[in-house]
Amino acid sequence: MSNLVAKKRNNTKSERSREEILDAAWDLIAIQGASVSMAKIAAAVGMTRQSIYVHFGSRGGLLIALVRRADDRFDIWGGVERAILELDPTKRLDACLRAWYEFVPKIHPVAKDLISLRASDPDAAGAWIDRMEDLRDFHLRLIETIAADGALADGWTIEDAADFVWGISSVQMWDLFIKDRKWSEEKATVMIRKTIATTLLKIR
Repeated sequence: MSNLVAKKRNNTKSERSREEILDAAWDLIAIQGASVSMAKIAAAVGMTRQSIYVHFGSRGGLLIALVRRADDRFDIWGGVERAILELDPTKRLDACLRAWYEFVPKIHPVAKDLISLRASDPDAAGAWIDRMEDLRDFHLRLIETIAADGALADGWTIEDAADFVWGISSVQMWDLFIKDRKWSEEKATVMIRKTIATTLLKIR
């Protein structure tokens, strides 16, 4: 076996190990919460804790890799990138929100714990901020396209409108309606989408 082939196989094995660790960690955290120890994650994949550190460097590194893996595992960016290509700005906004809300229930079991731990756990805070910054960047790009089409309601700046979408469509807001007010997922999703559209889009 050539050195190049051996290296390629080792890289493939390493990448597979990372994915196995992240998927096992996701399943474990979804059940036990984001404060689960590295030792428990290592045990779940039949590895030593030191091996986990070799892959991710730290618990924070693992959590950030974990939430980024969720993007790929559930195809969040593929969904929203397809949605943003919609020509009509009204349909574009709704398509992007629909894509996002297909993702939210899948990440909710882990996201809610990362959110609750942010004040006391820097690793959890770092993982959550990492993904929310990317999401805010996407919302900014979405609103820029709506403004370019002349469909953004008067009185809104692009920055403020992006912040509004980011906040109103957040996992936290969705969780309040689902858990505290006992709304169905469909009702919460429809009402939030309607609120964003009627608030941000020009009446035609």
